[in-house]
Amino acid sequence: MGVAMVINTRIGGNTDYVDDGVETLKRYKPRSLDELATRTKFSKKEIQLIYQGFKQECPSGTVNEETFKNIYGQFFPFADTSTYAHLIFSTFDLRSAGFVTFEDFLVCLSTLCRGTIEERLKWIFALYDTKKSGKLTNDDFYLILCAIYSLLGNVANRHYDHETIREHTMNVFQKFDKLHRGYLTVQDFVSYCLKDPLIIQSIESLRTTV
Repeated sequence: MGVAMVINTRIGGNTDYVDDGVETLKRYKPRSLDELATRTKFSKKEIQLIYQGFKQECPSGTVNEETFKNIYGQFFPFADTSTYAHLIFSTFDLRSAGFVTFEDFLVCLSTLCRGTIEERLKWIFALYDTKKSGKLTNDDFYLILCAIYSLLGNVANRHYDHETIREHTMNVFQKFDKLHRGYLTVQDFVSYCLKDPLIIQSIESLRTTV
């Protein structure tokens, strides 16, 4: 396939229009291979392989939220993935543009798979920061836990009422909110997680080879 050659020559992170014989499609041109390798912790060979898979799922070079949710849902066919997929998409959408480019995808993937513990914890903080305020509140934790229960609860054939989830949320949040301020900064979040061996173990499991 010529996909690997294409990523070597496309630069600038711009959009272009290509006539596919039926309608004109807006296509995204990723940055050059050298730029992507510099910005991420992947090798050029790894980037080429990742790009092939991305283009297969997203021929236009970008993915919108609806398509992202459909792709994500394939990994959890018996669960309600809508809320969690929305949160992940929002975190991958680095420019809040309503779509994710290959560069957005690669940068986030690099952080999750090759980043330091602190970098990955900051990414998770951004995922949990549903209002993008720079602070996590009990409401943010509640939304995240509801999304997780939707993912895992349905798979296990178990149903949790909102009162149970709220109680669980309060218990978890109180453990993090050592200063009893009602919110957590990214420094609070990272500091707490770094002291918890179980959290560190789960974060380390994200480190993988593409």
